[in-house]
Amino acid sequence: MKPLHRHLVNTSRKVLCTAALAASLTTAAVVTNTSTADAGESEPTPDSPQATDRGDARLDLPDPLADPAVPPTAGAGAGEGASGIPATALDAYKRAELSVAAALPGCKLPWQLLAGIGRVESVHASGYGLKNDGYTEKPIRGPRLDGNGFAEIKDTDKGEFDGDAVYDRAVGPLQFIPSTWATWGADGNGDSKRDPNNIYDAALGAGLYLCAGDRNLSDQAQLDRAILSYNNSREYVNTVLGYMRQYQNGVAGVPNPPAGSFPTPPTTTLPTPKPTPTRTPAPTPKPKPTPTPTPTPTPSKPQEPQKPTPTPTLAKLELLGSAELKAEAGSAFTAVPRIKAVLSDGKPAAAKPILFELKDDSTGSFIGAEGKTFLVVETDSEGIAALPGLKAGAKAGGFTLRVAAYNTEAQLTVSFTGTVTAKPAPVADKLARTDAGADKPLEVEAGKSLKGLEVTATAQGKAAEGTQVTAGLVEKNDGGAWVPVDPAKSKGPWFKDKDGAKVTSLLLAPTGADGKIALPELFTTDVAPGTYHLRLITKDNVVLVLDLKITAAPAPAPAA
Repeated sequence: MKPLHRHLVNTSRKVLCTAALAASLTTAAVVTNTSTADAGESEPTPDSPQATDRGDARLDLPDPLADPAVPPTAGAGAGEGASGIPATALDAYKRAELSVAAALPGCKLPWQLLAGIGRVESVHASGYGLKNDGYTEKPIRGPRLDGNGFAEIKDTDKGEFDGDAVYDRAVGPLQFIPSTWATWGADGNGDSKRDPNNIYDAALGAGLYLCAGDRNLSDQAQLDRAILSYNNSREYVNTVLGYMRQYQNGVAGVPNPPAGSFPTPPTTTLPTPKPTPTRTPAPTPKPKPTPTPTPTPTPSKPQEPQKPTPTPTLAKLELLGSAELKAEAGSAFTAVPRIKAVLSDGKPAAAKPILFELKDDSTGSFIGAEGKTFLVVETDSEGIAALPGLKAGAKAGGFTLRVAAYNTEAQLTVSFTGTVTAKPAPVADKLARTDAGADKPLEVEAGKSLKGLEVTATAQGKAAEGTQVTAGLVEKNDGGAWVPVDPAKSKGPWFKDKDGAKVTSLLLAPTGADGKIALPELFTTDVAPGTYHLRLITKDNVVLVLDLKITAAPAPAPAA
C-alpha cells in the first residue's frame, strides 16, 4: 500500500495529530444503505499484486478462529444483533477513518469497511494475542504464495515481515502482501514505524490503498472495485460487504482476547483445478473437386480502432519560490509556502487535495489559529496550493514542511526547510535600582556584607530580557571619567568569583523575562570607612553608578 499518516475518547485528538496523517491522502465517511453488488458490476484494478486472487486468508486460521462465536457485546449503544470487535482493533479502524478523512476528503472511507476486511482476513487478530499497542503476541501469516493454488509472488521483503525469503506471504491483521506494503505502508499510531503486523499501521495503510485512484467509496461501483483490488474474488467482496453492513447496524468494543494455543498448524485446503475436457476428433471430410478460381476484389484495409485517450493523472508537485522558510521565534513566516500540482499532460491539476505537514519540528511552529501541525489544501484552477497562517514557534531551531499528494500509483512529495531564529533581545536603555531600599542611599557598616541589591534593565519602559551587565568598582581618573579600580591596589569592597577569590569586577548572568538583576554579595571586611563607587554597565554602554557609603563600626563598649 502507498504511504502518505487509545480509546475513542482520545481518538480525534490523537488521529489528527499523528501524521499519521503523516502518512497519506484519502477520505472517510460512513457508507450507509449500500446495495448488493452483482458479479458483473466491476472489474478489479491492477494496482498491485494485492489485486491477485490470494484465496481465503482464513484457510490458515485454526477452526475456532476461522468462524468463532461472536462474543457478547457490552455497554449501551450496541443494537440488537450487534457483534463485538476487540477494543484495540475497533480503535484502529476508527482512527484510520479519521486520518483518511482529514487527508482525502473525497474518498468517504467507512471504518466498517476496514472492519469487514479485518474480520475476513484475521478475525480482527483474535487468537493471536492482540495487544493495546496494536501488535500481536503471535505473528499472523497467510499461505505461501508459491503458485500452488494461489498467486505466485517471489520474495520482495527478504523475509522481513513474513519470515519467508523465497516467496511472499500475506502478513498481519489485514493480510498485506509485502510488495504492496512497500508502496502503501503507513504509520497509523505515530511511532515513526510502518509495520503491517501492527493493526494501527495496517488499518491506515488499507484505508489509503482502498482509496487509490481518487475513489469515492460512497459510490457502490467504486466500492466494489476497491474491495476487488484487495482480493480479486467475488466471494471475498460479498463476504466483506456482508460484515461491513453488519457493523453499520451497531457494534461494541470488547476486551482483546488472549492468544490461543494451537500447536498443530491447520491443513490448508487448496482450490482443485478443473479437469480439461476431452474432445472427440471430428471425422475426416471427403475431398471435393477443386472449383475454378474466381478473381476476388482486394478488400480495403479496415481502419484500426482508435485507442481511447487516457485520463490525465496527477504527475508531479513543483515548489514555487524558495524552498527555505525563515522567521524569528514567535512571528509569522512572511513567505507563504506554495506548490503547483501538474497533470501527466502538463496541465494544472485543479481541485486536488494537498497535504502540508510539519515534520521533525524542534521549534513548536504551527499552522493557523488552531495550532495544527498539518492542513489539507485544495489546489485552485491553476493547480496552485498555498499554506496560510504558518507561524514560527517560541524556540529557535528547524523543521521540515512536507507536502504530499497521491495519484493511482505513487506518492508525490516535495519539502520546504524551515528555520526559526531566536528573537533578538531588546536593547536596554536604562538601569535602575528596584530593591526594597531603592529610595535610600546605599550604606553599610564596615566589616559587614551588602546583600539584596537589585537592578532592573528596561527598554522603552518594558523589561529587557537577555541584558547582560558587568558590575565593578570604579574610580575617576584625572580626566573625570569612571575607570575600573586596579584590583592589585584596591582597598575597597570586593566580590567573590566562582572559586571564592577576591575580585573587583564580575560579569553577571543575563536578565530573565522580568529584566531583573540580583547583585551578588559585596564584602567590606578590612575596608576603611568612606564612599566607594559601584558601576553597572551593559555591552551597549548603558551605565548606572551607585555610591556606596561604608561607615565605621561602632567602638566596643568599655569593660565594666
